[in-house]
Amino acid sequence: MKSKVYFTKEITKEAIVKMYEILNKELKGKVAIKVHSGELGNQNFIKPEMYKDIVEKLNATIIECNTAYDGARNTTEKHQELMKKHCWTNHYNVDILDSEDQDLVLEIKEGKIIKKNYVGKNIKKYDSMLVISHFKGHPMGGYGGALKQLSIGVASSKGKRYIHCVGKENGAYEDMFKVDQNKFLEAMADSAKSVIDYFNKEIIYINIMCNMSVDCDCCATAKDPCIKDIGILSSTDPVAIDQACIDLVYNSEEEGKKHLIERIESRNGIHTIESAEALNIGSREYELIEI
Repeated sequence: MKSKVYFTKEITKEAIVKMYEILNKELKGKVAIKVHSGELGNQNFIKPEMYKDIVEKLNATIIECNTAYDGARNTTEKHQELMKKHCWTNHYNVDILDSEDQDLVLEIKEGKIIKKNYVGKNIKKYDSMLVISHFKGHPMGGYGGALKQLSIGVASSKGKRYIHCVGKENGAYEDMFKVDQNKFLEAMADSAKSVIDYFNKEIIYINIMCNMSVDCDCCATAKDPCIKDIGILSSTDPVAIDQACIDLVYNSEEEGKKHLIERIESRNGIHTIESAEALNIGSREYELIEI
């Protein structure tokens, strides 16, 4: 059967709740909502106010992890200060998962490139997770969506380096940019699987297609959006929802889509989706249901 992906052109905090509810799947227990906090200076990240209704509905905690590169989020202290500056802590309970030194190591028995994943040990506090991804381009992955949020997004600072260095222990910052591109994308798929398995699939995915730049929200100096806002998608299948977003970009009549497509294709971004499907994370075959 094809995976179901729901789509609305409405981009509001109320629409996020509607797209969660349409899936008819209740996230139980203590719920984490994975977001992107936005690098200092980035103008495109989705602002905290957009999450208000869904956080209240689920009584959820906003979660993030530290980065593996210099900036305003590579230490817990700096990341907490940025969370305050970007007003996350004004609205929500925020948990930086790798705020402690020791990580939780997740095994990936079926991993093609890596056999383990390092995540912040605070993940053990949560029973289920809502992954809300700002769909856009990415300097290394080609695009950022649900699969990137599951992999690089949930990985600890050490875990991010480990994925970027395709399994090299204690890889240096420079090593992250010297690896085989397809192996890096495959390592992202491997790590995404470990998080899905950890939560026993108690995860829901929402992708928001707005402010779509060729750059990620992790870029302090990002290009402005190159394509008009498209809408919000939701699914229980991370492969299907990312594939649907890619298809919506390709099928757009916007002239500016060529810039986003060039970024995706130049990094072979689709290979993350291909690799995730090969690991049986989800299916690229989907039914898009507009509401």
